[in-house]
Amino acid sequence: MIFLLLSILFSTGLFIIFKYFGVYKVDVLKAICVNYIVAFSLGFLLAERKIPITEIYLEPWFYGALILGTLFVCVFFVMAMTAQKNGVSVTSIAGKMSVVVPVFFGIVLYNESVTFLKIVGIVIALIAVYLSSVKKEKSENNGTLLFPILLFLGSGIIDTLLKYIQTNHVADQDISIFSGSLFGIAAIVGFTILGIRTLKKPAAFGLKNIIAGIVLGVPNYFSIIFLIKALQNKNFESSTLFTVNNVGIVVVSTLVGLLLFKEKFSLKNKFGVALAILGIVLVTIA
Repeated sequence: MIFLLLSILFSTGLFIIFKYFGVYKVDVLKAICVNYIVAFSLGFLLAERKIPITEIYLEPWFYGALILGTLFVCVFFVMAMTAQKNGVSVTSIAGKMSVVVPVFFGIVLYNESVTFLKIVGIVIALIAVYLSSVKKEKSENNGTLLFPILLFLGSGIIDTLLKYIQTNHVADQDISIFSGSLFGIAAIVGFTILGIRTLKKPAAFGLKNIIAGIVLGVPNYFSIIFLIKALQNKNFESSTLFTVNNVGIVVVSTLVGLLLFKEKFSLKNKFGVALAILGIVLVTIA
């Protein structure tokens, strides 16, 4: 349980940092690239089993890390496009509602329990995610459903693959180096995209973006590490864990926005938080 709570707290920390990115006008892509380098470095520095970088490709989880690292960057760009085209609320809802994908595969692939109480808890949790996230936004652009759908599927596939690779290929002592490797792959993809963008429109990297990336990289690394460690707990089914994790992040992020950033929340948002807590309780009990 402690690893799950730590994953929720570190993931919420990412939202807080992104909030300050907007305040300090940080170039998000540059900061994200630096963040991946930091997370990659931590993975190798803190690894229990030392593996030469040149031999990483021999590990059974390498191709999984290759896919996940690439997906990290792709989903990040889809998230940005969804926010631009459809608004922040739609982005938040699509990202968190994606929990149904790993929940579905957890039940199908791992024969996890399906009880009435669990189904009710998951449904309540999904309703809570919507009510907690939806905001009134003025937009001249109705957007397209393509990006929210891609974000929904992409986020869900990342969680599902993470569970599958962790279960079948990652030994306990390899968690850190596996996480570092997928961040390293994400860094390569991210810097490739950044390089192409820079060729089209040259610009200085900026010390501010480097510092922002370092600040982001540490909690990003630990949010993944603690999630994987939580997934190793045999007392928690993945369908339960992903539901509690995603909804927990929504609840804590909402409370942080209310207390730290003095954000305005409607009665609908507050009711959503209350429902989220109820959903977490029901799923955990089930």
